[in-house]
Amino acid sequence: MQLDQAQPFPYNFELKSTALVIIDMQRDFIEPGGFGETLGNDVALLQAIVPACQAVLEAWRGAGGLVVHTREAHRADLADCPPAKRNRGNPSLRIGDMGTMGRILIAGEPGNQIIAALAPLPGEIVIDKPGKGAFYATPLHELLQQEGITHLLFMGVTTEVCVQTSMREANDRGYDCLLLEDCTESYFPAFKAAAVEMMRAQGAIVGWTAASGQLLPLLQDC
Repeated sequence: MQLDQAQPFPYNFELKSTALVIIDMQRDFIEPGGFGETLGNDVALLQAIVPACQAVLEAWRGAGGLVVHTREAHRADLADCPPAKRNRGNPSLRIGDMGTMGRILIAGEPGNQIIAALAPLPGEIVIDKPGKGAFYATPLHELLQQEGITHLLFMGVTTEVCVQTSMREANDRGYDCLLLEDCTESYFPAFKAAAVEMMRAQGAIVGWTAASGQLLPLLQDC
């Protein structure tokens, strides 16, 4: 398959060797009252991409593609959360503190779950990651290699932090990556715009970008 309108030039992939990677669409970041909002952010910006993400996920599942979900999640004892990460910015609530949806960014807590609209199905890969990137301290690379995956399509939040970090990690491991622009967002729109430009600069130095509307017709033909 070929996404002719991808930037900076067409992106070619085969469904059998491509995975859809959905980064951190979890309640703590997306829903009112979660960690993202306690930091003073407008979560409505992130909520706005949910319909586009849902459309891609449903079409990808219908075509039989591999799906990967990630959650930024820490152990209950915080052994995998460095003090520098927990304390940085002097937030009113820190990782591990009790919020309105349980302990913040702790695996198994209500707020750490992926939103209902994008909830994983049985058999889909779910990665709990202690860092920003999906490959750091996780088995993701090995799981993808076992499935013969060479290409990755990314969506999720936030564009300039966990999404970009994961794409850069994937690029360093040899994957050809594409970001679906309308399926990712930031609390800071200018940061998203800058991140998208950085990713596709210099001949797709990190990866390609495209709109989901360019992908969906290809999946309908599968």
